[in-house]
Amino acid sequence: MHATALHAEKSTTVRTTTRQRAVRAGVGALGVVAPGLAGRAAARIFLTPPRTPAPAREREALAGADRFALRVGSATVRGFRLGEGPAVLLVHGWGGRGGQLVPFAAPLVAAGCAVVGFDAPAHGESSGRVASVPEFADVVAAVAGAQGARAAIAHSMGGAAVALALRRGLALDGAVLVSPPRSPAGFFDRFCAALRLDDGARDAARRRIERRVGAPMAELDVAAAAPSLATPALVVHDRGDRDVPFDEGAAIADAWRGARLVATSGLGHRRVLRDREVVAEAVAFVVARLQRCACGRLARVAPSFEVPQCAGCLLEHHLRERDARAAG
Repeated sequence: MHATALHAEKSTTVRTTTRQRAVRAGVGALGVVAPGLAGRAAARIFLTPPRTPAPAREREALAGADRFALRVGSATVRGFRLGEGPAVLLVHGWGGRGGQLVPFAAPLVAAGCAVVGFDAPAHGESSGRVASVPEFADVVAAVAGAQGARAAIAHSMGGAAVALALRRGLALDGAVLVSPPRSPAGFFDRFCAALRLDDGARDAARRRIERRVGAPMAELDVAAAAPSLATPALVVHDRGDRDVPFDEGAAIADAWRGARLVATSGLGHRRVLRDREVVAEAVAFVVARLQRCACGRLARVAPSFEVPQCAGCLLEHHLRERDARAAG
């Protein structure tokens, strides 16, 4: 692992609303008299992401995008595509939406890439009420396959989902993980502490979550899986991140063979997505690892191609074949 550093001015602040405090207090109190019921309520809350509306800047940036809908499991996933060329997948985090990563879109398109984003199940405009890392990973693989994505830039839990999709066999030329959590276990521990759940309610919640997700939390540890991943990776994490501790991203980068860690200061968990230096670093990393045509331009990759080819060379090949057929 190699480490570099970027700096900015402020850190983000995470605020708890009055309604959230009331819900937490109610579940915590229920745990004292009925740990099973408290565990059930806590599990539901843990798996239910907030839906946040897209601000005007995101809607404007995506006004000209091509839209698509894809059925993945029981969910209808809605997404967008901008530009032409090899596709780079943008993957949001928990409670986010595809448009959150639009700062990466313009420079990627300018570099000759297409950009593909989506709202995960129970997020944004996609259907569903609950979600999990494995479900995120399923959608990452499905959208990447349908859109021909060759690389990914992912934020927060989206980074964990990309890592899980890679472990399951997704092939990418490169991946950038911004503020990635090591495991859902860390979120779960902090969640239970916030709800003040006792051991009985905590154990009940964990069992319900793992049964719903279909895997123990221990099996979703990105750092534990990283040594088996060969995809070139860049990990970006802010030292003052209050949502996902810096040490978690550093552990992932340390375990991932050949990965590079970029440590920022003062950007927190979300402003890091809008920082110009971070965006430039991520885009440069991805573009440098995408496959190229024999002519030197970025190439498209498809099972029908004998070798990767750019759009220009594909067009020339098509025209030569057409002329040859006409002459024959």
